[in-house]
Amino acid sequence: MSMSAGWYLRRLSRMGPREAAGRAADAVRRRRWRSGLPERPPVTGVRFTAVLPEGALAAVDPDAVKRLVAEADRLTAGRVEFFGVVRDDMTDPDWQSDPKTGRRAPLDHAFDVPYRDEETVGDIKQIWEPSRHQYLTVLAAAYALTGNDRYAERTAAHLRSWWEANPPLRGAHWVSGIELGIRLLSWVWIRRLLDGWAGAPALFEENPVALDQIWHHQRWLAAFPSRGSSANNHAVAEAAGQLAASCAFGWFPYSPRWRAEALRDLDRHLRANTFLSGINRELASEYHGLVLELGLAALAEADAAGVAVPATTRLVLLRMTDALAAVVDDRLRPPRQGDADDGHGLVLDGPDTDRWGSLLATGEAVFGRLDWWPEVPGADVRTPLLASLTEPYGEGVARPGSRPAHFADAGLTVLRGPGGIWCRCDGGPHGFLSIAAHAHADALSVEVRHDGVDVLADPGTYCYHGQPEWRSYFRSTLGHNTLEAGGRDQSVSGGPFLWTRHAATRVLKVDADGETARWYAEHDGYRPLLHRRQVELAHERREVRVVDTVSGDRREVRLAFHLGPDITAELEGSRARLTWTRDGEDRSAVLDLPAGLTWRAHRGESTPPLGWYSPGFGRKVPSTTLVGSGSVDKTAEFTTVLGFDG
Repeated sequence: MSMSAGWYLRRLSRMGPREAAGRAADAVRRRRWRSGLPERPPVTGVRFTAVLPEGALAAVDPDAVKRLVAEADRLTAGRVEFFGVVRDDMTDPDWQSDPKTGRRAPLDHAFDVPYRDEETVGDIKQIWEPSRHQYLTVLAAAYALTGNDRYAERTAAHLRSWWEANPPLRGAHWVSGIELGIRLLSWVWIRRLLDGWAGAPALFEENPVALDQIWHHQRWLAAFPSRGSSANNHAVAEAAGQLAASCAFGWFPYSPRWRAEALRDLDRHLRANTFLSGINRELASEYHGLVLELGLAALAEADAAGVAVPATTRLVLLRMTDALAAVVDDRLRPPRQGDADDGHGLVLDGPDTDRWGSLLATGEAVFGRLDWWPEVPGADVRTPLLASLTEPYGEGVARPGSRPAHFADAGLTVLRGPGGIWCRCDGGPHGFLSIAAHAHADALSVEVRHDGVDVLADPGTYCYHGQPEWRSYFRSTLGHNTLEAGGRDQSVSGGPFLWTRHAATRVLKVDADGETARWYAEHDGYRPLLHRRQVELAHERREVRVVDTVSGDRREVRLAFHLGPDITAELEGSRARLTWTRDGEDRSAVLDLPAGLTWRAHRGESTPPLGWYSPGFGRKVPSTTLVGSGSVDKTAEFTTVLGFDG
């Protein structure tokens, strides 16, 4: 997907003067950098000292080690899956190749690579993901915990291959700062985990190629930070990687300066990216996890190096952890709000380890758990290793005495009922910063789960680049459990990561206590028409009631309810009988839909897209979407009731 001149004008319109000036300076700097690469300052006699404390490896649970080794064996055999595409070529990977389209990214100067153009480059996410080297941190962890040299040797071979194939400022892997930041973080942990291997010094600190790569990565990050309307999770990743590398690989004349600037930027961006309640301002749950992982990993590096960290950095990470513990359902799944690209900050476990349980376990080890936190079953590799480097924090800090249900600044409310009924209500801002890059047009949408099963589901994300019709659908109003008016989205999209007009949402009332929990909110995305929604969760009746009111204009409307992929629906008129199975037990519910609309069931349709659920980035499966169509004349009310059987 190449960007048109119109896109650039729309993008420019979302920048302030300071950001525009900064980007102009970046353009001048890029021109200077084209003239040639500077030589790395010479370093001599360097040693790697950022090792794990004694006893850290012994603290890893044997079951976690077993799962890790199973994944490491699959990786050693060359088999890995990235975003739904299984690759069997990872014994000797082609670092520029996209297996999904068969295209190869050109090894041009980094500033000339059209990474958004799938016709030229391929799917850039498929190219970038292996080069975050997080599968190599898994192999390195397997070496550290087993002492088996074959894991270390494969890790070293792939690093040498990557360094040779991707010289500084050549090709797609030198385009985006988030990629450089996460890659540096991976390299720090690879070197740490390989410390007992005889070949580790020759791979890193005694290797001029490795030193060149580490230095040029940090020089790039110092020169081209994400700024202004792009200072979202990318900025956190850049600062985290720079801080980690300048602490663990602090071998260069500029290392103290890079470290100080990265520490300052990390603190600034963590605070800017996070509401005071602890919810990530992008209002995209997966990015909450990514930012928290990056922040914890960077904090560990600073603590391990004896670098003083601002108290605000720790406080933001503590609040993010408490917020995560507050919003997850009974199976430790967070909301499926906003964009999700399955991005991780630091990976030391195989895919069978629950990401959110692992994050909460790390939070418990670093900050201490509160009485209302959910229990975390199982164990992981990352938690004891990360915690061994991190100073405990949290004693004497004010924290919630009971589980929060409403996060007023984020407009996020979770209503809970008996039998694992979980209902998220969206009354928050339309994303973060002027472009709201990872937002969806989902104002007043709801998610409802029963014992962790998606009943009324948020369909997810599926893709970013290359498939504009699918990108548009998964972020559209019709692609969420809310009301569409006039055949358009509540907010106006200007591109795949750009919104030019944002619907304003206001929560009018929340009462999460008592036998009937209530939430009431409105948005102005269809002005002069006003959409208001009230949600009630009645405990005794095990019932979720959704009342939509529209007023102020005549419009055609569509009300959508997306069912999870495990739900079978039988629609008769305006009543749908829902059935599913959980842990071998049959479950059911009845969805009574507004009779004033004409209802149809859609499943797995492509022209246009409707009736899909994305379980992860790059993957989609058919699911049932119920759409009611009709018209309103000035004022109308639609009542939907979801009743769970006993």
